[in-house]
Amino acid sequence: MTGMQAALADYLRLRRSLGHKLETQGRHLARFVAYLDDIGEDTVTVRSTLPFVFDTDLNPASSVPAQRLMAVRGFARHLAGINPRTEVPPAGLVSYRCRRRDPYVFSDEDLAAVIRCARAATPFRFRADTLATVIALLAVTGMRVSEALGLDCHEVDWDNAVILVRNTKFHKGRNLPVSASTITALRAYKRHRDRLGPATTRLFVSLTGTPVAYSNFRATFDKAVKAAGISSGSPIRPRIHDLRHGFAIRTLLGWYRAGLDVEALLPRLATYLGHREPRFTYTYLTATPELLGQAAARLEGAQEVAR
Repeated sequence: MTGMQAALADYLRLRRSLGHKLETQGRHLARFVAYLDDIGEDTVTVRSTLPFVFDTDLNPASSVPAQRLMAVRGFARHLAGINPRTEVPPAGLVSYRCRRRDPYVFSDEDLAAVIRCARAATPFRFRADTLATVIALLAVTGMRVSEALGLDCHEVDWDNAVILVRNTKFHKGRNLPVSASTITALRAYKRHRDRLGPATTRLFVSLTGTPVAYSNFRATFDKAVKAAGISSGSPIRPRIHDLRHGFAIRTLLGWYRAGLDVEALLPRLATYLGHREPRFTYTYLTATPELLGQAAARLEGAQEVAR
């Protein structure tokens, strides 16, 4: 192990002990340190950083150069306290503005079609049940895909209809109360799963009894969306993550229709989705025609009261 590799290992170990996962940053820094070792550099300088950040093989319009610069700056600040020759690259070297992608909001009919096509994509009933159950669970809970696929059997409170989500994006476990129908569907799946006798404690397993791989699930979901003809002719390509957006929007619509104080309830939605603050939840609240209609109705009501 070279000196830079050892320094990187110490840096990542320290940051991760403080709760940061640094998965993407760790990959960028591993490449950066390998690059420094290749060119014979033993510290970080602006001169050595520029070719790495502005690698000609990268798409300059992508977010990768900005990600690389941010990762290197964090590492350099750590090294500066150890090696006085370290230079921290300036923050303004890369100009990148994050462009928010519009989500595709699945309707109930869209979801039914996707689940039907996912089932039809395999001749194996258990695999079809797995695909259908995971898709439905994502739609009714707004869980991240990694959270659903990583769910253990003992993390479902079958009697009280609560799902315990562990090892989340920000290391914040949370309890998700769910409906009785959701627990009934999960029980039915688990009975079928248990007959396989899988060695893993994961709830969702493959035909061989191993945990469901994200890449396989995503590929099957994408094929099912295409087979169902979802968003045909639309510039928006549906993604699995859009199910999370749809959950947030349907929750708000339900609150509005029930006449509840949505602003006061937003922190609850943020907690349910696993966000650190409500402001991160706002990006999930796309202005759909239904939400705009609710806003217009409340505006008209406020104007009537003012008169």
